[in-house]
Formats: sequence, structure tokens, C-alpha cells
Amino acid sequence: MARNNKNNNRIDAQAPSRQDLIELLSEQGRPLKRQEIFQRLDVESEDEREIMRRRIQAMLRDGQLVKNRRNAYGLPEKMDLVRGRISAHPDGFGFVEPESGDPDLFLPPKEMRRVLHGDLVLASITAIDERGRRQGVITEVLERAHTKIVGCFVKESGVALVVPDESRINQDVLVPLDQTKGAKPGQIVVAEITQQPGPRQPPVGKIVEILGESGAPGMATEIAIRNFDLSHEWPKGVEAEAAKFGDKVDGKWIEGRRDLRDLPLVTIDGADARDFDDAVFAQRRSNSWRLVVAIADVASYVRPGSKLDTEARERATSVYFPGRVIPMLPEALSNGLCSLNPDVDRLCLVCDMSVDNEGRVTRSRFDAAIMRSQARLTYGEVWDWIVSGRELIRPRMDAVSASLRDLYGLYKALRKARTRRGAIDFESSEVNFVFDVEGGVDGIQPVERNDAHKLIEECMVAANVEAARLLQRQGLPTLYRVHEPPQGDRVESLEQFLKGLGIKITWRGRPEPRDFEEMVQRIKGREDRHLIMAVLLRAQSLATYQAENHGHFGLALDAYAHFTSPIRRYPDLMVHRALHHLHAKKNDQDFGFGMPEMKKLAEHCSHRSRRAEEAERDVTERLKCYYMERHVGDTFTGRVSGVTSFGLFVELERIFVSGLVHITALPNDYYHFDPVLHRLTGERGGKVFQLAQKITVKVVAVNPDERKIDFELDQ
Repeated sequence: MARNNKNNNRIDAQAPSRQDLIELLSEQGRPLKRQEIFQRLDVESEDEREIMRRRIQAMLRDGQLVKNRRNAYGLPEKMDLVRGRISAHPDGFGFVEPESGDPDLFLPPKEMRRVLHGDLVLASITAIDERGRRQGVITEVLERAHTKIVGCFVKESGVALVVPDESRINQDVLVPLDQTKGAKPGQIVVAEITQQPGPRQPPVGKIVEILGESGAPGMATEIAIRNFDLSHEWPKGVEAEAAKFGDKVDGKWIEGRRDLRDLPLVTIDGADARDFDDAVFAQRRSNSWRLVVAIADVASYVRPGSKLDTEARERATSVYFPGRVIPMLPEALSNGLCSLNPDVDRLCLVCDMSVDNEGRVTRSRFDAAIMRSQARLTYGEVWDWIVSGRELIRPRMDAVSASLRDLYGLYKALRKARTRRGAIDFESSEVNFVFDVEGGVDGIQPVERNDAHKLIEECMVAANVEAARLLQRQGLPTLYRVHEPPQGDRVESLEQFLKGLGIKITWRGRPEPRDFEEMVQRIKGREDRHLIMAVLLRAQSLATYQAENHGHFGLALDAYAHFTSPIRRYPDLMVHRALHHLHAKKNDQDFGFGMPEMKKLAEHCSHRSRRAEEAERDVTERLKCYYMERHVGDTFTGRVSGVTSFGLFVELERIFVSGLVHITALPNDYYHFDPVLHRLTGERGGKVFQLAQKITVKVVAVNPDERKIDFELDQ
């Protein structure tokens, strides 16, 4: 491995690479001190040595090297070290989740004092406990996950603290009294960590932002934005770059595009939607339909390498909270020039399809076009019109109404095709919050999905499939939306759950999408169908973005990509760029995006998508708690959604609020837990509580900070 400078013709400033050092240590089979490394790699000049010193430090920070007590450097895998993220438990202990995918490493509370949830560490295995768990100690903290903590400000006995809102961050942040920024006890604040935790001292920080009183209107969203580190302010220059395009389509953009401005395209969205990125049109022919799906052409404005693109890529998705959106693009584009608002010219990419009577797409083409939406319609308005049987949806909208009638006929054919291929039709358990004049949660309403929602959904699925298949045929790198089949352990748990309810399993081995859809149809008449649907959904794998196509299990499709929402999803924008590239008939090597970059981008977008979902769920759960605070002492009807050794989880009907009936709140008895049948049985009284059982509960306590609600049986 030693190198000869003369043979390599290497100038002194070109020090050995990281790979050179890794190969050296692998060959030597033992840790080496820095001087030994220099000698074996022929590092002689002072310039080279300085470069190597910095390179070694960088490799230490990245966890590629480890320095032992003898000041020698070795490879982590050779020293039986585990590299992974900290997963903290509210009770003080925690785990290292290895990047390699190996089983977690248990860390006792003493070890957890020097880290916070999410930190990247190297740890060594010290023992195997009686349950076969690996136990360990932290040898080095490679990366801190938190520079700021949001929480409640506390000041007692001359000591100031920030108690983290995130329950998995179980160390309070100590704040010097001259660093409180005037915060008052009980306020929600943001503390910047100035000293990370160590074995003998807690984290130390200073207050940099005061958000306000706990429970104040909008506070749930403000906390989530900071807890999940969501970008909510635009870097300098981004909004100006978006605004420079103006609010009207410049005539120069129209040249070379299909002109669809006379086509009666319309948008159909929720009543509170502000950005409209898809419009539809349909026309019945003798033995088929023409379906046109027009999507906002974001890619023409957001160019690779621009400030707009850099920030959009970083955010990767818009985040939707009740009453507030954290957009991927500035409003000048998201609600303005890229939004398909009615009666104005807009650039679009259009998927023009022919669909036969069986709901199969027989032909499709993609074009850059110019369009003008003829109406901004809502799901409720369209559904009411369909049910009413009126001739026109609005006065003087003959062409739009004709298109909608044909669109509904096409939808029925697309639904039949969906059923034939066995796509899973999961029911929604989403809710809308009703706020009072002061911004408090006044009510919770379930989201009712009708055929107008499903109509748009089927049109978007058809366009997404055609985009994926075209890019796959052309071999152009892109991001596919992949949904893998459910894993074996999840299927096994699901089967136990269904058997516990007396539901027959129709599949053998690995289920197909059709098996799940048949189950959905079989449970439609049951009162506990919502609960069963939730368990079916939990059994599924998470959908991810991938650079390779592996199909979409839930939709029973061989290829799927996101094409229809480029205003709010970065993967859709990347699909648009690929389609533009094909439309321009450029060489593949000129595309500018290769597979290695696509793989990194897929991982990034998948992470951002999951983070957004977690943040949205966090706000939803907190708002449900705020609502239930108003109902302490009230009774509700619900169903047992989970059975554990310590009690029953109950989900309230229609508002989908969950809480716990602790085992001590059940009728006085000794209860025995059956994990297979999901039930608790009283030893003396024989009282049985089981999954899906309908019960009436009283709200006894609510803790919004911990997102916990306590019930007791109403007897």
C-alpha cells in the first residue's frame, strides 16, 4: 500500500484520499498512529501532512475512523463499533438504531445523559442481557440532531429551564438567568443550545424566540414547525426570484406550445384550496373517451440551480396544517402564476389520453401547452350537481357541464378497471377542525369523500401511470412512487387480529392487493369496519420515492410516478423536467440528472414526505386534545381500538379521537391479557373487554403537551 512519489508523479499538494487511508488500515489489520499513517502513505511535505490532518479529523467526524486511547486510528467495523441514530424513550433509557439495519443496541439512562434523541453516534457492545438484547455504551457523538429546542419555560428557585415539548427529548435545557430574553414561566419558547449534554451536565442554552402561551390559537402549528425543523421562512432572494416572472404569462412562453385555451378545462378542489395544479376535461366518443389532464408547468419557471430550485428541493413538499400551509414554492408562484386560476392564461403540461369502455388507457401523449381554466369548482358543488340531475352546473356553462357529464361516465369505467386489477380502496379517517372566533377548536367533523373526490383521484392516477410508463420506456432517470408489498411480520400480526374478530383469511402466504380489496368489501356492513380498515392500513409498507421502479402494491400497478402536483411536491417537478427533456428531443446525456443523484434525491424526498406527515399528525393530535379539554366530564360512544396489558385504547365515533382506559379504571378485578385474541378478561367477575367492542366512556383528563387523553368507563 505504500506509495512511491516518483512512480506516481504526484505533486506534494495532492494528499492521499479517504479511500487510500481506509484501504491502508484494512490491510494493516490494526489501528495506526498518525505518524505511522504518514510513513506508510509516503506523506512527506508539510502541505500534505496538513491536508492529511484535516482529512483525518473529517473522517473522525463522519464516523469513518475512530481514535482509541493510544491515539491510534482504526476502522469502526474492525473495532466492533455500531454507527447509528439515538432513539430515546420518555422513561430515560434509549437505543442506538444501527445504520446497517442490525438489531437495536440498548442504552441505559446513564449513557443517555450525554445525548439527545436523533443524535448520530458510535457505540460499542458491552453485554447481552437475559432477554438477548445487545447493550452498549457510547464511544463518540458524531453529529448532534438538535441545535434548538422548543418547550415550556420554567423558572424556579433562581433556576431557569426549558422543558422540551418533544417527549423523547428527556433532558431539560438549563438557561442562564441573563439569557432568558424576558420569557415568563409557562410560555412556549425556543432555546438555542450553546452547550450539548455531557455525562455530568445537562444541555445549556439561551432563549432566542418566545412563541407565546401554551394552547394559544396557532400554537400547535408553531410548535410543530420548530419540533420538526420545517423551513418556514424564505432565504434572501427566493421570493424576489419568484416575483420577477410577474402575474401574467409572458407571450414569449407561448411559442411552440399546444393552445388549449378554448378547451373547457376546469379545476375541482376542496372549498378551502388556494393552489390549483390540475385541471380536467373529458369527451365521450363512439367507443371511448378522451381524457385531458392538464398540470401546472412549474418546471418552466423553477430552473435547476436557481435559488427557487435550491429551496424547493430542500423543502421537497408543502406541509398542510389546519388553517395554514408551509408551501414548497413562494405564493407568487404557488397561488399566483403557477396556479390554474380561472379565466387567466397558464402554462401547463398536458396528458391527453384515449380510454376505452373497459377503463383502459389505449393511447396517451404529453405536450407543453397553454390553457385557460373555465371554472374553479369544488368537490361539494360537483357532487351536488351530479346528484341533482340539473342540466347546467352553473348558468351559461354548457361546454363545462357536458365535459363533467362525460367525466362522470369515464370515472365509472376507470373504477371498474380499478376493481378488476384489485387496487385497495382504503376509507379515509381524516377530520376537519371547526374554529371559533378566537381561534379555539370548536368542533371536529369527519371528512366525507364522495364520487367527485374519487373522480379526480382516478384521473390523476391515470396520468401518473402514463408518465411513469413513458419515462420507463425511454430509460430516462426519474423518481418513481413505490409501494412495496407488506412484510411478513405485519401480515402475521394482521392475520392474528382478523382471526381474533372471527374474520376468515382468504389468502395463503403473501397476500395480493386483490385480497385486501376483497377484505375491504367484505367488512363494509360491519359497525367496526373503520377499526378494521385502520389495522389493514397499518399492515401496509410505507410508500417511498425510488430511482428504480418496483411498482405500487396498493394501487395494483406495475409503474407509478407523481406527475400531477408539481406546486407542492418536488418529485413531480422532477418528472416534469424529464417530460420537457423528451418533448425537446434532447440527448439523454444532456438531461443533467443521473442515477446516483436520483437515488440521493429519492431518499431525501421520502424523508421530507414522512416528516411532513408526522408534523401534520402531531398538530392534528394536539388540536384533538385542545378540543377534548372542553369536554372533560362528558361522555362519548367509542370502540376499543387496542388492547394491552395495562388497559384499553378507545377511539370515539365520528371524531376519531383516541384515549386510554387504564386497567385501574376498569371494574375492580384481576385482569388477564390475551395478546392473540386481543382481550382482557376479569378473573373473578368474568368481564371481557375485547377489540372492536362498543363502549361508552367519560373523559377524565387531557394532556395536550403529551397528546394523551384518559377515559374511564361510564357505568
